[in-house]
Amino acid sequence: MMLPTHVLGGMLLAAPLVRVAPELAPIGFVAGFLGGLFPDLDMYVGHRKTLHFPVYYSLFAAVALLAALIAPSAATVGAALFLLGAALHSVADMYGGGLELRPWEGNSDRAVYNHYHKTWIAPRRLVRYDGAVEDLGLSVGLALPLLLLVDSPLRQIVLGTLLVAAVYTMTRRYLAELAAQIAPYAPEALSPFLPDRYVDDDPKR
Repeated sequence: MMLPTHVLGGMLLAAPLVRVAPELAPIGFVAGFLGGLFPDLDMYVGHRKTLHFPVYYSLFAAVALLAALIAPSAATVGAALFLLGAALHSVADMYGGGLELRPWEGNSDRAVYNHYHKTWIAPRRLVRYDGAVEDLGLSVGLALPLLLLVDSPLRQIVLGTLLVAAVYTMTRRYLAELAAQIAPYAPEALSPFLPDRYVDDDPKR
């Protein structure tokens, strides 16, 4: 799934705080956003493996959530929502497309890496690929309740994220073709940072 969907999902995890601890809700929304963002910082360094931990994030999130329930504070709530957002991101990637340049072709058997079992989890493709129309629909569905729950400047962040999602959906396929055309001409110094799929789009690599 695309990054906007992940960060909006991470933010929405903090929704209960609006009722039970409104003074901690802003830190929860920000932490959820950052947690939903964090795994994709491995985009150019072993994507969906280096910072994606569907099992371990979930375990740590459960412990952090318990700590937040026992001793609620900005630190414990922030840690819990960050880890919950990262866990949701890593688990949700199992239900999207595979790790390939053109995931709509359905050639890859890799969705996200399971470090616990030391193997790749196959894509379920409930969302066909990141940037698909249904992916945008998810972003919109997650954003609507957030727009009712948050105030500025968080509301502007939600709207900006939705705009990014819409633009990405409209340009997704063009971006893949552009990457394939540009990658062979990238400077040698950038080669170690280019995903293999940009060069040969081999789903088994």
